[in-house]
Amino acid sequence: FNLALRNSFRFIAKPCAINLGIQDSGPHRAQPNAILEKVFTSITKSPDGKRLEGLSKQLDWDVRKIQRWFRHRRNQDKPTTLTKFCESMWRFTFYLSIFFYGIRFLWTVPWFWDTRQCWYNYPFQPLTSRLYYYYILELAFYWSLMFSQFTDIKRKDFLIMFVHHLATIGLITFSYMNNMVRVGTLVLCLHDASDFLLEAAKLANYAKYQRLCDAFFMLFGVVFIVTRLGIYPFWILNTTLFESWELIGPYPSWWLFNGLLITLQILHIIWSYLIIRTAYKALVRGKVSKDDRSDVESSSEEEDVTSNSTKGVFSTSSNGSNRINGHVASGQWTEE
Repeated sequence: FNLALRNSFRFIAKPCAINLGIQDSGPHRAQPNAILEKVFTSITKSPDGKRLEGLSKQLDWDVRKIQRWFRHRRNQDKPTTLTKFCESMWRFTFYLSIFFYGIRFLWTVPWFWDTRQCWYNYPFQPLTSRLYYYYILELAFYWSLMFSQFTDIKRKDFLIMFVHHLATIGLITFSYMNNMVRVGTLVLCLHDASDFLLEAAKLANYAKYQRLCDAFFMLFGVVFIVTRLGIYPFWILNTTLFESWELIGPYPSWWLFNGLLITLQILHIIWSYLIIRTAYKALVRGKVSKDDRSDVESSSEEEDVTSNSTKGVFSTSSNGSNRINGHVASGQWTEE
């Protein structure tokens, strides 16, 4: 259902994109060439120096021209800006809606103000309809993200995101089955607090509103670091590690539950480092520039022949077409 809703949302997002001047045009397409196409589809998408030399002799092409062909060929399979805009608009809508739904719901419950309430009378705690739908919506969304990873362009942080989705789905399912839904709602709401800001920055970037994009990204970075490195460990992990131990003792699933939560914290630290590095580059260059999350190769990333290439060694791009989930090249960022 979630995947169907995501696809149908394009009928809303596409007119918005067109009104903002976003065209449904992709990267420059590679010149048709049967030999290079066979190598690309059957052997490798990023040939090494030895193979480049062989292709150069076979086609009587300059090595740099062949490198440029492979770069264009890799890029032409990537989604267009319009497609990315529609996807980000869908995520922005979901994250914003579910965040405000969570805040509105949690504002009226006692465990939002006192985390010890998460463990009183455990496991005999009622499951209300509002709490149930909150959980089901979040679980369905993360399952859709898990499946879409295998159909979307594979990015450099594929493994990190795969682990994140597994940990998230595992936590939602595990906490639901063990009736730990109270603390589960706190974790969900905290994670939704910054995600819609990142999607807003992406939308601004696709629409070429660079200053708005930079502002949203900086705000996202601040909220992300405060919530994931501040509130999460001192509020969430404190209650799951210490308050739960004190109030209900070391229950059988305590180690697994906290292991998953600590896995998320490790991922938070990795992403915070990447965000801080991107913000630093923005301060140095005057705007949010290309960071490590691009999925499009820029022309400046051409594989150059080394000055002393007598052995046929070339300085090829090690990342291929993949960078860390969500950002673009050529002086912009945050594409997904």
